[in-house]
Amino acid sequence: MNFETFKGIRAGNNKKLEEVLNRVKSNKKLQAAWIVQNVTAIRRLKMNDHGHIHMRIAAQNALKIAKILKKHKVLFNIEKDYKDSGFSFNFDDVEVILFLSAILHDSGMTIYRKEHPLLSVIVANPLLDEILKGIYNDDELMIIKSEVLHCLFTHEKNRSPLTMEASVLRLADALDMEEGRARIPFNNGGDLSIHAVSAMAIERVFIEEGTDKKPIRVFIKMKNSAGIFQITELLAAKLKDSLLKDYVKIDVDIRNEEEKIIKDFTI
Repeated sequence: MNFETFKGIRAGNNKKLEEVLNRVKSNKKLQAAWIVQNVTAIRRLKMNDHGHIHMRIAAQNALKIAKILKKHKVLFNIEKDYKDSGFSFNFDDVEVILFLSAILHDSGMTIYRKEHPLLSVIVANPLLDEILKGIYNDDELMIIKSEVLHCLFTHEKNRSPLTMEASVLRLADALDMEEGRARIPFNNGGDLSIHAVSAMAIERVFIEEGTDKKPIRVFIKMKNSAGIFQITELLAAKLKDSLLKDYVKIDVDIRNEEEKIIKDFTI
């Protein structure tokens, strides 16, 4: 497998994330899982991409969102929830959790689409032991692994995330929607369903720094108004019951020369 797709992910001064990246690049079982995920999704179910490219995009999105939140002094749950128990986790650990959550969140697709968040917990559990062993002590490993598995279990809209990390993963996953890469599954066999039409309407997605009140600005350019379906059925639904909902502003720009419509509005 060509791991050039991970070249856009930078560990910076985060030594833990750097080691995790190196281990991921050499983990053949994880690489095989990404292949199976796409066999299940694309070949067997005629759905959109759920393989290593989607994993990379979700990881990049998650890390970018996290850095913006950090700049605005938003604390993640791993940084604050375990202090009373004598643990001292920091933003380096946030990035490890988000990266691993992003690249493992669809691992349950190796088994079946339905209930794949729960299946992802089962598939990812032993992989996390392999990747994290030696980077963390046994007790720390259990905590980090639990936080990652929570992100996996709650990344679909029918389960409410209890952490900021899980909430970020939800948004990062959903924002892989440029040029037909929508996260609402649709049949790619030539149908003209609303899922397919709305997916193709999304042209570009930008994650930007917003204001102190709404630090995350998501700017979405659409070719036509069909793309609104992706926003209302996916983004709005995933933000509604997440801890991130008060930190995100979504701006949508529709420019359709054929219909002579130019609209700029905020959801």
